[in-house]
Amino acid sequence: MKTTIEELVAFRTVVDTGSITAASEQLAQTVSGISRALSRLEQKLDTTLLRRTTRRLELTEEGAAFLQRTRAILDAIDDAEEQMAARRQQPAGRLRVNAASPFMLHAIVPLVPEFRRLFPQISLELDTDDLPIDLLERRTDIAIRIGALRDSTLHARPLGTHRLRVLASPAYLETHGKPRKVDDLAGHALLGFTQPESLNRWPLRGVHGDEWAIAPALMASSGETLRQLALAGVGIVCLSDFMTGADRASGALVQVLAKETVDVRQPVNAVYYRNTQLSARITSFLDFLSQRMG
Repeated sequence: MKTTIEELVAFRTVVDTGSITAASEQLAQTVSGISRALSRLEQKLDTTLLRRTTRRLELTEEGAAFLQRTRAILDAIDDAEEQMAARRQQPAGRLRVNAASPFMLHAIVPLVPEFRRLFPQISLELDTDDLPIDLLERRTDIAIRIGALRDSTLHARPLGTHRLRVLASPAYLETHGKPRKVDDLAGHALLGFTQPESLNRWPLRGVHGDEWAIAPALMASSGETLRQLALAGVGIVCLSDFMTGADRASGALVQVLAKETVDVRQPVNAVYYRNTQLSARITSFLDFLSQRMG
Protein backbone atom coordinates (compact mmCIF):
# COMPACT_ATOMS: atom_id res chain seq x y z
CA MET A 1 0.00 0.00 0.00
CA LYS A 2 1.33 3.43 -0.95
CA THR A 3 1.71 6.31 1.46
CA THR A 4 -0.81 9.14 1.28
CA ILE A 5 -0.37 12.89 1.22
CA GLU A 6 -2.23 13.13 4.54
CA GLU A 7 0.31 10.82 6.18
CA LEU A 8 3.22 12.82 4.80
CA VAL A 9 1.67 16.07 6.02
CA ALA A 10 1.10 14.57 9.47
CA PHE A 11 4.73 13.38 9.64
CA ARG A 12 6.17 16.74 8.55
CA THR A 13 3.93 18.72 10.90
CA VAL A 14 4.80 16.55 13.90
CA VAL A 15 8.49 17.12 13.23
CA ASP A 16 8.05 20.87 12.68
CA THR A 17 5.87 21.44 15.75
CA GLY A 18 7.75 19.02 18.01
CA SER A 19 4.77 16.99 19.22
CA ILE A 20 1.72 15.07 18.11
CA THR A 21 -0.52 17.34 20.18
CA ALA A 22 0.82 20.52 18.58
CA ALA A 23 0.52 18.95 15.13
CA SER A 24 -3.11 17.99 15.78
CA GLU A 25 -3.90 21.57 16.76
CA GLN A 26 -2.19 23.01 13.67
CA LEU A 27 -3.92 20.56 11.34
CA ALA A 28 -7.27 20.76 13.18
CA GLN A 29 -7.32 17.00 13.72
CA THR A 30 -7.49 14.75 16.75
CA VAL A 31 -4.38 13.55 18.55
CA SER A 32 -5.38 9.97 17.92
CA GLY A 33 -5.87 10.70 14.21
CA ILE A 34 -2.33 12.09 13.88
CA SER A 35 -0.92 9.19 15.89
CA ARG A 36 -2.67 6.65 13.66
CA ALA A 37 -1.39 8.39 10.52
CA LEU A 38 2.21 8.12 11.79
CA SER A 39 1.72 4.47 12.69
CA ARG A 40 0.31 3.65 9.26
CA LEU A 41 3.22 5.44 7.60
CA GLU A 42 5.80 3.51 9.58
CA GLN A 43 4.01 0.23 8.86
CA LYS A 44 3.94 0.93 5.12
CA LEU A 45 7.63 1.83 5.12
CA ASP A 46 8.49 -1.01 7.52
CA THR A 47 10.75 1.31 9.49
CA THR A 48 10.72 3.54 12.54
CA LEU A 49 10.70 7.24 11.67
CA LEU A 50 10.31 8.74 15.15
CA ARG A 51 11.39 7.58 18.58
CA ARG A 52 8.71 8.49 21.08
CA THR A 53 9.50 9.26 24.71
CA THR A 54 7.34 10.75 27.43
CA ARG A 55 8.94 14.16 26.85
CA ARG A 56 9.78 14.46 23.17
CA LEU A 57 9.95 12.97 19.69
CA GLU A 58 13.28 12.29 18.01
CA LEU A 59 13.94 11.49 14.35
CA THR A 60 15.73 8.26 13.57
CA GLU A 61 18.39 8.24 10.88
CA GLU A 62 15.85 6.74 8.49
CA GLY A 63 13.30 9.33 9.58
CA ALA A 64 15.67 12.20 8.82
CA ALA A 65 16.32 10.84 5.32
CA PHE A 66 12.61 10.30 4.68
CA LEU A 67 11.78 13.79 6.01
CA GLN A 68 14.02 15.34 3.35
CA ARG A 69 12.13 13.51 0.59
CA THR A 70 8.82 14.32 2.26
CA ARG A 71 9.55 18.03 2.25
CA ALA A 72 10.53 17.92 -1.44
CA ILE A 73 7.31 16.10 -2.34
CA LEU A 74 5.06 18.46 -0.36
CA ASP A 75 6.92 21.54 -1.64
CA ALA A 76 6.38 20.33 -5.22
CA ILE A 77 2.67 19.92 -4.52
CA ASP A 78 2.53 23.41 -3.02
CA ASP A 79 4.28 24.82 -6.09
CA ALA A 80 1.83 23.09 -8.40
CA GLU A 81 -1.13 24.43 -6.45
CA GLU A 82 0.42 27.91 -6.49
CA GLN A 83 0.72 27.74 -10.27
CA MET A 84 -2.93 26.82 -10.63
CA ALA A 85 -3.98 29.55 -8.22
CA ALA A 86 -1.85 32.07 -10.11
CA ARG A 87 -4.06 31.58 -13.14
CA ARG A 88 -6.97 32.95 -11.15
CA GLN A 89 -5.24 35.43 -8.87
CA GLN A 90 -3.08 38.48 -9.31
CA PRO A 91 0.67 37.62 -9.41
CA ALA A 92 2.49 38.93 -6.35
CA GLY A 93 5.89 38.97 -4.66
CA ARG A 94 9.37 40.36 -5.25
CA LEU A 95 10.81 40.18 -8.77
CA ARG A 96 14.54 40.80 -9.25
CA VAL A 97 15.50 41.97 -12.75
CA ASN A 98 19.04 42.65 -13.95
CA ALA A 99 20.14 44.40 -17.14
CA ALA A 100 22.94 46.53 -18.51
CA SER A 101 22.39 50.14 -17.45
CA PRO A 102 21.61 51.45 -20.96
CA PHE A 103 18.91 48.84 -21.55
CA MET A 104 17.49 49.38 -18.08
CA LEU A 105 17.33 53.16 -18.56
CA HIS A 106 16.07 53.30 -22.14
CA ALA A 107 14.01 50.12 -22.57
CA ILE A 108 12.75 48.91 -19.18
CA VAL A 109 12.33 52.02 -17.03
CA PRO A 110 9.86 53.68 -19.46
CA LEU A 111 7.67 50.56 -19.22
CA VAL A 112 7.68 50.33 -15.42
CA PRO A 113 4.69 52.65 -14.80
CA GLU A 114 2.44 50.57 -17.05
CA PHE A 115 3.69 47.29 -15.55
CA ARG A 116 3.02 48.62 -12.05
CA ARG A 117 -0.53 49.54 -13.03
CA LEU A 118 -1.15 46.07 -14.44
CA PHE A 119 0.56 44.15 -11.62
CA PRO A 120 0.48 46.32 -8.48
CA GLN A 121 1.26 43.39 -6.16
CA ILE A 122 4.61 42.64 -7.80
CA SER A 123 7.50 44.43 -6.10
CA LEU A 124 10.22 45.15 -8.68
CA GLU A 125 13.90 45.21 -7.78
CA LEU A 126 15.94 46.58 -10.70
CA ASP A 127 19.72 46.04 -10.76
CA THR A 128 22.24 47.13 -13.40
CA ASP A 129 25.55 45.58 -14.44
CA ASP A 130 27.42 46.19 -17.67
CA LEU A 131 28.80 42.63 -17.69
CA PRO A 132 26.89 39.33 -17.33
CA ILE A 133 26.23 38.20 -13.76
CA ASP A 134 25.68 34.86 -12.04
CA LEU A 135 21.91 34.71 -11.56
CA LEU A 136 22.03 32.26 -8.66
CA GLU A 137 24.77 34.11 -6.79
CA ARG A 138 22.94 37.41 -7.13
CA ARG A 139 19.51 35.83 -6.49
CA THR A 140 18.22 37.30 -9.74
CA ASP A 141 14.97 36.07 -11.29
CA ILE A 142 15.45 37.50 -14.79
CA ALA A 143 18.46 39.01 -16.57
CA ILE A 144 18.31 40.80 -19.91
CA ARG A 145 21.18 39.80 -22.18
CA ILE A 146 22.05 41.63 -25.42
CA GLY A 147 23.99 39.77 -28.07
CA ALA A 148 24.79 36.09 -28.53
CA LEU A 149 24.15 33.90 -25.48
CA ARG A 150 27.05 31.89 -24.10
CA ASP A 151 25.65 30.27 -20.93
CA SER A 152 23.96 27.03 -21.98
CA THR A 153 22.60 26.40 -18.46
CA LEU A 154 20.12 29.25 -18.83
CA HIS A 155 16.69 29.29 -20.41
CA ALA A 156 16.04 32.21 -22.76
CA ARG A 157 12.99 34.11 -23.96
CA PRO A 158 13.64 36.21 -27.11
CA LEU A 159 12.43 39.79 -26.75
CA GLY A 160 13.38 41.11 -30.18
CA THR A 161 16.37 42.60 -31.98
CA HIS A 162 17.88 46.07 -32.22
CA ARG A 163 19.91 47.46 -35.09
CA LEU A 164 23.40 48.90 -34.71
CA ARG A 165 24.16 52.32 -36.26
CA VAL A 166 27.18 54.59 -36.47
CA LEU A 167 26.26 57.99 -35.02
CA ALA A 168 27.62 61.40 -34.16
CA SER A 169 26.27 64.72 -32.94
CA PRO A 170 25.71 67.58 -35.42
CA ALA A 171 28.18 69.68 -33.41
CA TYR A 172 30.94 67.08 -33.84
CA LEU A 173 30.28 66.74 -37.58
CA GLU A 174 30.24 70.52 -38.04
CA THR A 175 33.63 70.80 -36.37
CA HIS A 176 35.36 67.72 -37.80
CA GLY A 177 33.49 67.07 -41.02
CA LYS A 178 31.23 64.23 -42.01
CA PRO A 179 32.98 61.01 -43.12
CA ARG A 180 32.07 60.16 -46.73
CA LYS A 181 33.55 56.67 -46.80
CA VAL A 182 34.60 54.10 -44.20
CA ASP A 183 38.29 54.86 -44.56
CA ASP A 184 37.60 58.47 -43.53
CA LEU A 185 36.92 57.23 -39.99
CA ALA A 186 40.66 56.83 -39.48
CA GLY A 187 40.89 60.60 -39.14
CA HIS A 188 38.10 60.86 -36.54
CA ALA A 189 37.77 60.34 -32.79
CA LEU A 190 36.09 56.95 -32.41
CA LEU A 191 34.41 55.94 -29.17
CA GLY A 192 34.62 52.24 -28.25
CA PHE A 193 33.99 49.69 -25.51
CA THR A 194 36.58 48.40 -23.06
CA GLN A 195 34.93 44.96 -23.44
CA PRO A 196 33.78 42.84 -25.10
CA GLU A 197 36.07 43.44 -28.04
CA SER A 198 33.35 42.36 -30.47
CA LEU A 199 31.55 45.68 -29.86
CA ASN A 200 34.53 47.48 -31.40
CA ARG A 201 33.92 45.78 -34.74
CA TRP A 202 31.45 48.06 -36.46
CA PRO A 203 29.00 46.81 -39.13
CA LEU A 204 30.52 48.77 -42.00
CA ARG A 205 30.91 47.39 -45.51
CA GLY A 206 34.22 47.78 -47.35
CA VAL A 207 37.26 45.99 -48.75
CA HIS A 208 37.71 44.49 -45.29
CA GLY A 209 34.32 42.76 -45.50
CA ASP A 210 31.20 43.53 -43.49
CA GLU A 211 33.01 44.49 -40.27
CA TRP A 212 35.47 47.25 -39.55
CA ALA A 213 37.66 46.95 -36.45
CA ILE A 214 38.08 50.41 -34.96
CA ALA A 215 41.01 51.81 -33.01
CA PRO A 216 39.16 53.73 -30.26
CA ALA A 217 40.42 57.13 -29.21
CA LEU A 218 38.39 56.78 -26.02
CA MET A 219 36.86 53.71 -24.39
CA ALA A 220 34.20 53.07 -21.74
CA SER A 221 32.58 49.99 -20.22
CA SER A 222 29.03 51.34 -20.51
CA GLY A 223 27.09 52.12 -23.65
CA GLU A 224 25.33 54.91 -21.78
CA THR A 225 28.68 56.57 -21.08
CA LEU A 226 29.53 56.38 -24.79
CA ARG A 227 26.13 57.80 -25.69
CA GLN A 228 26.65 60.78 -23.41
CA LEU A 229 30.11 61.36 -24.87
CA ALA A 230 28.68 61.29 -28.40
CA LEU A 231 25.93 63.73 -27.41
CA ALA A 232 28.63 66.02 -25.99
CA GLY A 233 30.39 66.03 -29.37
CA VAL A 234 33.44 64.05 -28.27
CA GLY A 235 33.41 61.59 -31.16
CA ILE A 236 31.67 59.02 -33.35
CA VAL A 237 30.02 55.98 -31.77
CA CYS A 238 28.28 52.74 -32.77
CA LEU A 239 25.26 51.98 -30.59
CA SER A 240 22.06 49.97 -30.61
CA ASP A 241 18.73 51.52 -31.60
CA PHE A 242 17.10 50.88 -28.22
CA MET A 243 19.21 53.58 -26.60
CA THR A 244 19.42 56.12 -29.43
CA GLY A 245 15.90 56.19 -30.87
CA ALA A 246 14.91 59.42 -29.11
CA ASP A 247 18.27 61.03 -29.92
CA ARG A 248 17.88 60.29 -33.63
CA ALA A 249 14.27 61.47 -33.62
CA SER A 250 15.25 64.80 -32.05
CA GLY A 251 18.36 65.23 -34.19
CA ALA A 252 20.71 65.13 -31.20
CA LEU A 253 22.51 62.26 -32.94
CA VAL A 254 22.60 61.61 -36.69
CA GLN A 255 23.59 58.50 -38.56
CA VAL A 256 26.77 58.57 -40.61
CA LEU A 257 27.81 56.19 -43.40
CA ALA A 258 24.26 54.90 -43.69
CA LYS A 259 24.79 53.37 -47.15
CA GLU A 260 27.89 51.52 -45.98
CA THR A 261 26.21 50.22 -42.80
CA VAL A 262 25.33 46.51 -42.80
CA ASP A 263 21.93 45.70 -41.28
CA VAL A 264 23.23 43.95 -38.14
CA ARG A 265 20.75 43.40 -35.33
CA GLN A 266 21.63 42.47 -31.77
CA PRO A 267 19.34 39.83 -30.24
CA VAL A 268 17.79 40.69 -26.89
CA ASN A 269 16.91 37.79 -24.58
CA ALA A 270 15.46 37.46 -21.11
CA VAL A 271 17.36 34.64 -19.39
CA TYR A 272 16.47 32.71 -16.25
CA TYR A 273 16.99 29.41 -14.47
CA ARG A 274 14.05 27.05 -14.57
CA ASN A 275 14.35 24.07 -12.25
CA THR A 276 10.57 24.02 -11.73
CA GLN A 277 7.60 25.81 -13.23
CA LEU A 278 8.07 29.55 -13.53
CA SER A 279 6.33 31.64 -10.91
CA ALA A 280 3.41 33.80 -12.02
CA ARG A 281 5.35 37.00 -11.36
CA ILE A 282 8.19 35.90 -13.69
CA THR A 283 5.79 34.78 -16.40
CA SER A 284 3.81 38.01 -16.22
CA PHE A 285 6.97 40.12 -16.63
CA LEU A 286 8.26 38.01 -19.52
CA ASP A 287 4.90 38.18 -21.30
CA PHE A 288 4.72 41.94 -20.72
CA LEU A 289 8.21 42.60 -22.14
CA SER A 290 7.56 40.33 -25.13
CA GLN A 291 4.37 42.20 -26.01
CA ARG A 292 5.94 45.65 -25.67
CA MET A 293 9.29 44.91 -27.32
CA GLY A 294 8.37 42.29 -29.88
